[in-house]
Amino acid sequence: MSDDVDARIARVTFTDQGLVAAIIQQWDTREVLMLGWMDAEALRRTLTDGRVTFWSRSRGEYWRKGDTSGHVQYVRGARLDCDGDAILIDVEQVGPACHTGTRTCFDADDLHPDVTDLGNPA
Repeated sequence: MSDDVDARIARVTFTDQGLVAAIIQQWDTREVLMLGWMDAEALRRTLTDGRVTFWSRSRGEYWRKGDTSGHVQYVRGARLDCDGDAILIDVEQVGPACHTGTRTCFDADDLHPDVTDLGNPA
């Protein structure tokens, strides 16, 4: 099993800092919940433990989502994007995903893009 996990991790293109962006979405609704960062070890833990583990850039340590808050993310699937430089993790989210206590980290600051002319006539 370890060799298989190592082979899957070897397909990832990590940044110069050894990290890869991990987009977290609710597995059944496809709602985007958050973005976190993983190094190879965090990805290994995520792929083998059934819970999402991140690398905290600010604290310089691993953190498993939900260990302190109880807002656990159970892994339901994981896919690598076409360039190998981003991962999409499908989860069963228990409680809020955002540290602010909201369901998603993407509901706070609408940038109000101009979508009136999409260049696609109805």
